[in-house]
Amino acid sequence: MKIKVGVSNRHVHLTEEIYNKLFDEELEVLRYLDQPEQFAAKQTVTIKTANGFFENVRIVGPLRDYNQIEISKTDSYKLKVNPPIRTSGDLEGSLPITIIGPKGEVNLDKGLILANRHIHLTEEDIKKWGLENTEKVVVKINGEKAGILKNVYLKVTKQASLRLHLDTDDANAFNLRNDDEVEVLKERNE
Repeated sequence: MKIKVGVSNRHVHLTEEIYNKLFDEELEVLRYLDQPEQFAAKQTVTIKTANGFFENVRIVGPLRDYNQIEISKTDSYKLKVNPPIRTSGDLEGSLPITIIGPKGEVNLDKGLILANRHIHLTEEDIKKWGLENTEKVVVKINGEKAGILKNVYLKVTKQASLRLHLDTDDANAFNLRNDDEVEVLKERNE
C-alpha cells in the first residue's frame, strides 16, 4: 500500500488550563493540517530546559486533555535533554519542560517526548489492508536516499487521513517532504 508522508516539526499540544495561563486570546487557526480537525495555530510559545530553549514553537490545535511537547532528537541536543520515544498521549516517564507565552510561563513536570513514527489510519483502513492485530509495520522508501523504516506504529482513530507521520530527523535522513509517497510493506516487524 502506498501512502503519503507528513513531516512534523517541533510543536506543542496544550490543555485549556495551561493555554489560558499562557495567553489572553482564543486559539486561532493558521492553517489546517492533514489530519481531520487538526490545525497549526497562529499562537507560538517558547520551550525551555535548564540548558537551552526554542522560540516560536507552534501550538497544534484543538486543545487537548494533556500537555505534550514533541521535538526531534536533533532538537534534544540543543536543549541538552534525552526525552523518551513515545506514542502521543503516553507521557509516563517523559521529561519536564517550561513553556513560556505572552502572559506567563508554566513549568510542567512531564510532557517532553520524541514522537514515534506512526501511520494515521481508521478501522476501515486496517481491514482494507489486512493489518488486523498489527501494532507496527515496515515502510519502504524509494529514491536517491532509499531505505527501510522499521518500528512504524499504527495509530487507529475514528477519523484519519491515511498518512505516515515522521519528525524532521527521519524525513531529512531519507530526503522526504510532505506529500511524498512511501510504501507500507505487508510484512510485520521482526
